[in-house]
Amino acid sequence: MKKGLRSRLTSYGDEEFALFLRRAFLKSAGYDDSALDRPIVGIASTASDFNPCHATVPRLVEAVSRGVRDAGALPFVFSTISLHESFIHPSTMILRNLMAMDTEEMLGRQPVDAVVLIGGCDKTVPAQIMGAISADVPSVMVVVGPTVTGRYQDERLGACSDCRRLWAAHRAGEIDDAKLAGAHGNLVSSHGTCTIMGTASTMAAMAETLGLMLTGGTSIPAVHSARLRHAEAAGRRAAEMAAAGGPRPSEVITAASLRNAVTVLQALGGSTNCIIHLAAIAGRLGIPLDLDEVDAIGRDTPVLIDVKPVGKGYMEDFHGAGGLPALMKRLDGRLDRSAATVMGCTLGEALARTPDWSDEKVIRPLADPISHGEALAIVRGTLAPDGAVIKRAAATQALMRHEGPAMVFDDIADLMARIDDPDLPVTADHVLVLRYAGPVGAPGMPEAGGIPIPRKLARAGVKDMVRISDARMSGTASGSIVLHIAPEAAVGGPLALVRDGDRILLDVAARRLDLLVAADEMARRRAAWQPPRLPGRGYARLYVDHVMQADKGCDFDFLQAEREGP
Repeated sequence: MKKGLRSRLTSYGDEEFALFLRRAFLKSAGYDDSALDRPIVGIASTASDFNPCHATVPRLVEAVSRGVRDAGALPFVFSTISLHESFIHPSTMILRNLMAMDTEEMLGRQPVDAVVLIGGCDKTVPAQIMGAISADVPSVMVVVGPTVTGRYQDERLGACSDCRRLWAAHRAGEIDDAKLAGAHGNLVSSHGTCTIMGTASTMAAMAETLGLMLTGGTSIPAVHSARLRHAEAAGRRAAEMAAAGGPRPSEVITAASLRNAVTVLQALGGSTNCIIHLAAIAGRLGIPLDLDEVDAIGRDTPVLIDVKPVGKGYMEDFHGAGGLPALMKRLDGRLDRSAATVMGCTLGEALARTPDWSDEKVIRPLADPISHGEALAIVRGTLAPDGAVIKRAAATQALMRHEGPAMVFDDIADLMARIDDPDLPVTADHVLVLRYAGPVGAPGMPEAGGIPIPRKLARAGVKDMVRISDARMSGTASGSIVLHIAPEAAVGGPLALVRDGDRILLDVAARRLDLLVAADEMARRRAAWQPPRLPGRGYARLYVDHVMQADKGCDFDFLQAEREGP
């Protein structure tokens, strides 16, 4: 098999001419013919002015390039789509699969022997992993890292849990415009991703646990010099992988490493979004992610990290406490230490090289957890036949068994128009229902599932309510919120048939979410139901025609690997 710049030649019907022409353009870039004999490491850059979380990417590219050159290979930087949570309408989730396709195609059609993937903000990391799996090019993940915290008066602040907390307090009339404005400039105090265990940091942890990242890379703050040293080391390792031809993602990510990732996810009290992303990653390998196994692992795995939104600290505290290697050592008997890594050693061998010290105030002992288990629970029932997820560790325990009347919002526009209406006939006992906000219905499954408490209830002191939807919520959010209801309303799931006043029962201990409406009435409603109008052209049409449901990872059906067996 040809490697380096001699590989993947343009099809002119004459390979010698194709190489002759490529050499001419290489000479224009300042390379001589010796470049043809060196391994090539691609560096996938996600720098973008629309992605302030990734503002440090150019320096990371420089550091990776140094490592690649030091190891005798040539770095070639190329760009892909970049997705920032606050700069994409209606949601980055609609473009995750497009970014995965972009990554896969660039890896499969350019002459790269290995790649360093530089990501960070929520959907970039899963998209890059999905694309790398499908291209099956030797890959090393580098993330930009979390921000550091800021301060305002007597408060330590960090995006985005504190953004949500302060905004909710402002809606409730507990803080005025001046205090909100004063805190605003200190919520995101440096470049990098959210400084709590939101989706970005959780997905970084998933990449490291899956074996695609050098040990310890999850939590290094974006602005620390160690982040650059980590990137340089990743470049050196990628050059070694380019020369050796592996390991490839299909050799690293296995059923065992996916179970490890779910265990770590539960111990982190991590983002609900990561269940969708892990399902999509597994689907690219032809390995179904069993939601019942996710739930079973959660029942038996304590939450050990005192980091927001479940705990009180921040990612820089987690890093100073020993980071992900320290957590995985705490979970030693629960992880498959024989799982492979891109470092050419097993997970157990990699962990053995890390310090034994950790700060038990942040990374708690098994005997003194933040929560004894069930960080992320899977519920099923007549409202969610194919499952839904609740972040129990960040919910109000008194609401974990609740029966109340439904207050239905038919889409996000309806929610925005009515949620703060002072005449809205809603009480704290109601179950707020948002539908037609799923993968097909939105389209793109935005983070609208964290339905705000109606303003009149918030100002009366209500802090939490049961809320259910076929949407997602930010990994930085908290509350008694059931998400990812499958099948969604837009494809005819039972959620489409709920009416105001219907009784809904949530019983997390029993893992149930039920609509208490008689079967014959449900049959009458279903006979009258009409599907919503869907996009008619472009990428949005491709998306709604091929996106799978949340329990399958919201990937495109035509990008799934073929599965063995029945």
